[in-house]
Amino acid sequence: MHVHGPGRTTATSRSRPALFLTLALTVSFMAVEFVAGLWTGSLALVADAGHMLTDAGALALALFASWIAARPPTPEKTYGYYRAEILAALVNAVFLLIVAGVVLYEAWRRILAPSPVLGVPMAVVAAAGLAINVTGAWLLHRGARESLNVRAAYLEVLADALSSLAVLVAAGVVITTGITLADPLASAAIALLILPRTWGLLRQAVNVLLEGTPAHLELTEIEAAMTRVAGVRRVHDLHVWTLTSGREAMSAHVVVADVRESERLLESLHAVLHARFGIDHTTIQLETEPSPLLRIKGPDPV
Repeated sequence: MHVHGPGRTTATSRSRPALFLTLALTVSFMAVEFVAGLWTGSLALVADAGHMLTDAGALALALFASWIAARPPTPEKTYGYYRAEILAALVNAVFLLIVAGVVLYEAWRRILAPSPVLGVPMAVVAAAGLAINVTGAWLLHRGARESLNVRAAYLEVLADALSSLAVLVAAGVVITTGITLADPLASAAIALLILPRTWGLLRQAVNVLLEGTPAHLELTEIEAAMTRVAGVRRVHDLHVWTLTSGREAMSAHVVVADVRESERLLESLHAVLHARFGIDHTTIQLETEPSPLLRIKGPDPV
């Protein structure tokens, strides 16, 4: 029996208004920060603008993915376009890793050859950037709990808020001490803040694409819960994977005492899987133990 859960509304699609508003705020400030970075000579501001560019890309990809994932399945794509959200998260993670590498390289060059920086304008722009990013993170916080794709955008905005804070601290050092080395050091700190979160996101996206068992689910617990259903003897060929963020699928062969109770058994199994583990997309094949007389034996000796 094959059971589908509720309609095709995804976790990302429910966050569209927040994604749109955050994208508008990010794009509107990104160009300002980039120009200000060139004017003040601050690599940290330029790096933060580049990070905001990746934020904008993440948000745009999330919005695109939420639209395409809602398209109905076709004979060629029987699961529809759910995985578009995961692919977008993967692209975001890879792109952000590249940006972090470029920032680290440029920071190293600035450390070897320091250049002058205008501290006061740098501080003003960094403070405005921090306010923009904090607002964006607040808008996306709820959706990040439900969707891997929204979480990708949320983590980028949050990391950018931390990077804006680092730029603000560096500007304070430049203003009070005149030590311009604080600027490339802040840039390096921004890159190092990006890397761990991005690596975790990349691992999650790859695990989904490889149809690995979701990190929050244990196969042994699912099997035990299924075997506790009255009439179920054992479970084998159990597989659980993620279709898209917040939507898992499962298939299994279930050995039962009496296959004539199939309707009750399937309803009970689906109820357990939904209530205990949040799995709504299930494919369950019921089987009975073969009679000892019907079990296949090896060839008789000649």
